[in-house]
Amino acid sequence: MISLFPVVKQTLMITLFVMSMMLIIEYVNVITKGLWTKDLKKNKWKQLLLGTLLGVIPGCLGAYTAVSLYVHDIIGTGSIVATMIATSGDEAFAMFSLFPGKALILTGVLFVIAMISGWLVNMFFKKNLITGINAKHMHIHEVPECSGFQTKNIGFQLRHITPTRALILVTILFFITFFILDERISGGSIHNLINLGNVHHENSDPQWIKITFFIVILLSTFVILIVNDHFLEKHLWGHIIKKHFSKIFLWTFFTLFAVTLLLKHYDLSQLIHQNLLWVLIVAILIGIIPESGPHLIFVILFANGTLPFSILLASSIVQDGHGSLPLLAESRKAFVVVKLLNMAVGLIVGLAGIALGI
Repeated sequence: MISLFPVVKQTLMITLFVMSMMLIIEYVNVITKGLWTKDLKKNKWKQLLLGTLLGVIPGCLGAYTAVSLYVHDIIGTGSIVATMIATSGDEAFAMFSLFPGKALILTGVLFVIAMISGWLVNMFFKKNLITGINAKHMHIHEVPECSGFQTKNIGFQLRHITPTRALILVTILFFITFFILDERISGGSIHNLINLGNVHHENSDPQWIKITFFIVILLSTFVILIVNDHFLEKHLWGHIIKKHFSKIFLWTFFTLFAVTLLLKHYDLSQLIHQNLLWVLIVAILIGIIPESGPHLIFVILFANGTLPFSILLASSIVQDGHGSLPLLAESRKAFVVVKLLNMAVGLIVGLAGIALGI
């Protein structure tokens, strides 16, 4: 019989971390709006670098931006391929919460593979795959103008606090208190994030995970205190919490529960290592799905030491969370071509990794 309480604790912590990271990135995106170079369209290397950088941003925002640029023929096919190789969707947040050190290495490897792959694609695909490009799709994920992001506003906003801001702050305070007490009493869910199913991951660093977790939470709390009511209502509540919270929580919970159940009854480590080729193929096929969530099973399995790095890398190359959904909406042809190219790269890299024992 599996106790649901540890799974719920771990799910809540991952969800809180993910939502906090999404808030921080949303905030950074707003305050840095409009930093595009005028000669971007004429410089393939700048396009490629921009596409890859947008891809490595955790979540879907960078990928959405890259698709918007591709729809307007500002970046080329190689750049959008690089973006989708580099991006891991919302699962990137989970990876940085579960194994931040290795997640950083994975991001670096994805960056290099994306740049090389994008450069090769540019040699064969000179034109945009989307025909009939026009000006109506200026922003697929446009962020409204926000102002008033000044520390002097904190006092005013606390004195005239809205129900939404109060609810969010109280919720964060409750969970921080809960996690601190849980750490002191039982060793805590933060440590257990790297010990799912009682399988120890010897390269994990619980102290680093704790530090990362609380830094992100404190930064997100600062953002909540400093932003104006428009940002809070439209971006945090209307976009991040309403659209992402339930999905992240449910996917995380059921994935953790499924992995815990499997680890209790089966030696997944032995099963996977005896069938690495089949696991690689399954990971690539699941990566086709333009949805955040299915890839999380490979993240969790890697976190507890059951899955080799090569399979996680191949899965991360092929899957892109929701990032490719706008591309699918604009052009089925472009979506299929980009996915096929990413699958080819994922398969080659995965096979090479298995051969090298990585």
